[in-house]
Amino acid sequence: MTYFLFATGIENSNPTIEGGRIRRDQMEECNHYARWREDLALVAETGCNFLRIGPPLHRTFLGPGRYDWEYADQVFPELCRLKIIPIVDLCHFGVPDWIGDFQNPDFPALFADYARAFARRYPWVQLYTPVNEMFITAVFSARYGWWNEQLSSDRSFVTALKHVVRANVLAMKAILEVRPDALFIQSESSEYFHADCPGAIGPAEVKNAERFLSLDLNYGRRVDSGMYDYLRDNGMTREEYQFFLDHQLKRWCIMGNDYYVTNEHLVSADGQTRWAGEVFGYATITRQYYDRYRLPVMHTETNLKEGPDGDEAVRWLWKQWANVLRVRNDGVPIVGFTWYSLVDQVDWDTALRDRNGRANPLGLYDLDRKPRRVGLAYRKLISDWRDVLPAQSLCLQVPVRMLTERDGWPAGEGRDPTPPRPPVY
Repeated sequence: MTYFLFATGIENSNPTIEGGRIRRDQMEECNHYARWREDLALVAETGCNFLRIGPPLHRTFLGPGRYDWEYADQVFPELCRLKIIPIVDLCHFGVPDWIGDFQNPDFPALFADYARAFARRYPWVQLYTPVNEMFITAVFSARYGWWNEQLSSDRSFVTALKHVVRANVLAMKAILEVRPDALFIQSESSEYFHADCPGAIGPAEVKNAERFLSLDLNYGRRVDSGMYDYLRDNGMTREEYQFFLDHQLKRWCIMGNDYYVTNEHLVSADGQTRWAGEVFGYATITRQYYDRYRLPVMHTETNLKEGPDGDEAVRWLWKQWANVLRVRNDGVPIVGFTWYSLVDQVDWDTALRDRNGRANPLGLYDLDRKPRRVGLAYRKLISDWRDVLPAQSLCLQVPVRMLTERDGWPAGEGRDPTPPRPPVY
């Protein structure tokens, strides 16, 4: 059986703010811990066959070799019962208090141990996003000074970046030791920087090279010469750089890219940036990333605030879907689409920096679990397209293993207990 991956997600961001004193746990703030059964039922109601979800790292990873699996042990059997295939999000913008932050050089190895432990406990899971949005994690934590370590220098940014990407690579390697046919969907922000005047061309070129750093390192691709000098000047050793070149795990990867109206930026001559709104759009920017990495693609995040007339989010959904079809028809192997997230979020209008308790109308459902117009539109989109796309030759046939009752998946017709070979792209 083949699938086009229609997905949504349970928002599980959990960075710290205010010098580490406050944890912004979106699963708690959106009441998911209390209503998780209802949330999973809504996923099934929407028609999504895939769900980005993961146990909260700060609650689960208690110390070296110490884990509390209470949440996962409740939720993952219900995913099996509902036949929803998880894309497991292991680290989403935050680490446990005992690790500290992304400046800690011990984080990558510790996180790999956690990933291995998860894979051993849930061996039927095949799809993973080990570290969500590696580039944004490093930018918001160590360049903008918004989260976690709240630093704002090139050296702190490079330090966070190399630790985050190394953690992702080591986690992939650890999971593959347990599940050799695992697939990794990198959910990474797809960015573009536009020069707002001739004097800004140089600064924009630098930022347009920098936006690829996390995926270049993750996929073992040699970075541009200017970026190599930048990394070396800001603390990355030759040995650290060589580590990324030596780990070639690309064949197990799908390039997930996220696109929001805030992903394109205007750059001034002094290097300052501001949002540009949608200029090129998803299709053009995705083609840039595909041409660089030549991997199957999944649109792993998008949303838009529902405005006064209620139709803004619906129009954005259809615009994103039209862009997905555009890149697919142009020959890019695109395998999935995601509206993120299932329910509304809290305080993302200030990127979680301020504790206002403000509900952001971005979900398929509101915080009372009532459907929004975009939720009804997404349900119809899935119903209309789910039986069309797998028949098309340009849709990659992702080998998702449908497991037997012995593996923890409910028994039924059409289950193939034999794991496929890892795909070769």
